[in-house]
Amino acid sequence: MNFFENLQLQASRRTFLGRATMGIGTLALSSLLNPFARAAGKPVRTQEGKWLGILNAPHFTPKAKRIIFLTMAGGPSHLEILDYKPKLAEMNGQPMPESYTKGQQIAQLQGAKLNCFGPQYEFKKFGKSGQDISTILPHIGSLADDICIIRSMHTEQINHDPAQAFMNTGTSISGRPSMGSWLLYGLGSECEDLPGFVVLISSGGGQDQPVAARQWHSGFLPSRFQGVQFHSKGDPVLYVGRPDGVSADGQKEVIDTVNSLNGVFNESAHDPEIATRISQYEMAFRMQTSVPGLMDISDEPPRILEMYGTKGGDGSFAANCLLARRLAERGVRFVQLYHRGWDHHGGVKNGVKTTAGLVDKATAALVKDLKERGLLEDTLIVWGGEFGRTPMAQGDGRDHHIKGFSIWLAGAGIKGGTSYGNTDELGYSAVENPVHVHDLHATMLHLFGIDHEKLTYRFQGRDFRLTDVSGEVVKAVLA
Repeated sequence: MNFFENLQLQASRRTFLGRATMGIGTLALSSLLNPFARAAGKPVRTQEGKWLGILNAPHFTPKAKRIIFLTMAGGPSHLEILDYKPKLAEMNGQPMPESYTKGQQIAQLQGAKLNCFGPQYEFKKFGKSGQDISTILPHIGSLADDICIIRSMHTEQINHDPAQAFMNTGTSISGRPSMGSWLLYGLGSECEDLPGFVVLISSGGGQDQPVAARQWHSGFLPSRFQGVQFHSKGDPVLYVGRPDGVSADGQKEVIDTVNSLNGVFNESAHDPEIATRISQYEMAFRMQTSVPGLMDISDEPPRILEMYGTKGGDGSFAANCLLARRLAERGVRFVQLYHRGWDHHGGVKNGVKTTAGLVDKATAALVKDLKERGLLEDTLIVWGGEFGRTPMAQGDGRDHHIKGFSIWLAGAGIKGGTSYGNTDELGYSAVENPVHVHDLHATMLHLFGIDHEKLTYRFQGRDFRLTDVSGEVVKAVLA
């Protein structure tokens, strides 16, 4: 082979490798820019711009159409509200047995002298079912025959923000979709003029832990599936109002023109975020009419306002519960209420009582109101925090605790008047029928007719799901 033939061969090799690399890079870039179009090879299901859900049909008969998740942010002490432990009361002030705590993760009590800290309130049996519930939750106690208390929850993250992320997204890693986003992706929304995923926040009764917007973010799913925060005080949605001097017809003309231009660009780019912009412009326009009607509670009878304990517009948990019912009536798929007042490292006795007083009445009112209107039978209610609290004292408070805590469920497909699982006699670890956060998510999706292992989204070469690589449906809590 002469010099020129060798040079030509080397050039051909370089050309081939260069072009091959560019092709691989183009595929990779295309996947990053538009993973939605390649999500598990599934077609995009829309109708006049409305997302219908990736599932052509439920995997089995659904019991729930919507969910209201009452998030008690800060980590409520299960030992003061839902998990009665007479043995812990008996051992109050005595050293915590080392067999419970040796080698265990304790957030802020490492190296401290660990003494048992008994329950600060009495419990009583409520309802025909005789469920043990704290006397500081008398209104929730009145729901005893409608709710299922899970006393064996456990989780993996011991600090607030990652623990909230774990409860909301199934992982503490940033950038993953929240449970509301997964549900919208799977099933779409029944609502034409409001977002399918709405978030409301209230506070009071304890240290207000920050709640980051990533808790209701869509992660790697298109942003059309992320939650929208509403405010129950002042303007419910910022910047959604029409500017002075702009008519509805004039604004609609601008929106139609912008969407037309976006549509032309999307024909070549096929970027899901362009489709999102188009749909959200239209949604914002419709919300200018729907949101004022949602917030105007003048049509609510005085009896209802008294039942919730609010006249509306005050930013309270009670006002948010009333809005949650109104959102549910309008077909919003996922409503999440945060109450940021359950972080009681000190003064747990007074703190828990105060916070409980802010949420107890309105929580019960929401469940009873939905039941009266025939909505509870297909609305799933979840009530609980990101973790529990230690049986050991932190002064006169309790530290973060992930080994065992309590939540309750009600509504669509839930077996009311029952308790499931237990912690040990000191309330430290879930020992009977433990329920992981992934199990909770699997059960929630099951009630919507979704097999949690089949609702997936391909991202960066892997099929992701809300329950990661685990999770079992807790069939014992189902009616």
